[in-house]
Amino acid sequence: MMDKNIKQGLRVVLILAAIIAVVFTGCDRKHEIQRQTSAPLPTVKVKAVPASAKERQAYEMVVGTVRSKTRAVIEAKISGRIESLLAQPGQTVKAGELLAKLDAREIQAKVEQAKAVYEQASSDLKRYTALYESKTVTQAEYEARVAQFKVAEANLKEALTMLGYIEVTAPFDGVITRKISDVGDLVYPGKPILEIEDPKYLRFEANVPEALYDKVKLNEKYTVIIPSINEEIQGTVSEIAPVADPNTRTFLVKLDLPQHKGLRTGQFGRLKIPTSHSAALRVPLSAVIVRGQMEIAFVVETNVARMRLVKTGDKVGNEIEVLSGIEPNEKVIITDVAQLRDGQPVIVE
Repeated sequence: MMDKNIKQGLRVVLILAAIIAVVFTGCDRKHEIQRQTSAPLPTVKVKAVPASAKERQAYEMVVGTVRSKTRAVIEAKISGRIESLLAQPGQTVKAGELLAKLDAREIQAKVEQAKAVYEQASSDLKRYTALYESKTVTQAEYEARVAQFKVAEANLKEALTMLGYIEVTAPFDGVITRKISDVGDLVYPGKPILEIEDPKYLRFEANVPEALYDKVKLNEKYTVIIPSINEEIQGTVSEIAPVADPNTRTFLVKLDLPQHKGLRTGQFGRLKIPTSHSAALRVPLSAVIVRGQMEIAFVVETNVARMRLVKTGDKVGNEIEVLSGIEPNEKVIITDVAQLRDGQPVIVE
C-alpha cells in the first residue's frame, strides 16, 4: 500500500515538472519573439533648426462685404405703366441703352396740345408784330402777345421733355443686378424699376468697432481676405464715416479694391486691422504634422528624435506659431518628420 502511494506521489511530481518545463519554455519563446520585434531603429539624417521667439504684427478681423463702387437704382421720372422692359438681371448694358419704355399716350396728347398752343401763339405774335410796326396796336398789346408766345414755347419744351422721360435708359455701363418692376406695373417718381452696378470697380465695406477706429487711416493700404477665392487682396481706404452708427457703435469704412479674377459683388470678406506687436515661438511649417486630432513635432535630444505633442497658432509666411509643447532654442526637426519614430537615432546635418 505504501509503495502504491509513493508511486502516485512520484507521478504527480513528474506531471508538475512537465508543466513547469512547458511554462518556462513558453516564456523563453515569448522573450525571444520580443527581442526579435524590438530591433533597433535605423539612424537617419535630418535637418533641424532651433525654435525661436519672433515678433509679429497682431491683427483684429472685421467682417465686411464686397460691393460695387458705382451702383444705382433706376426709377421713372414720370408716372405711367411699363409698356416694355428690355433688360433682365445679369444683362450687360451700355450707358444710354434703352432699358424700359412707359405708356406714352397721355403725354403724347399733352405734347399735341402744347404744339397747338405754341403754333397759335407764334401766329398771333407775327400778326401783332406787323400791327405794332404799323402803329395799329399799342406796345402793351404787343408785349402781351410776346409773353403768351414765350409761355407757349416753354410749355411745349416741357411737354417734349416729359415725352423723353417715357424711355428709361442706363446711366452708365454696367450689369443689371435686380429687376424690381415688370411689364404692366404702374410706376412713378421714386418707385424703382431696376438696379444696375459697374462690376469693374469694386470696394470692400466694413463696419469697424469704436475701439479700432483710430487704427484705420485714410489712403492707407490694408489686407482684405476673401475666403471664396482664397486670396488676400490689398485695399486702399477711400472713405471713413466721421460718425458712428448709434445702434451698432461702428464706423463704416470703405476700401477700393484692385481688379481681380473671381472677385464679385456680395462676397463675404474680412478686413485685417493691425493692432499691436507680439512675440511668439515659431517653427517652419514642415516641422509640424497632423495625426488624427494630434499635432506632432520632433526635437533632437542627444542624437535621438523625441516626439512632442504641440499646440499651434497662426501661420506667418512659411512658419507657424507653437503655443505649447516646445521650449525656446530646442532643435526642431524639419525634414522627413512623417517617417520618424519616437526614440529613433538621428544625425543632424
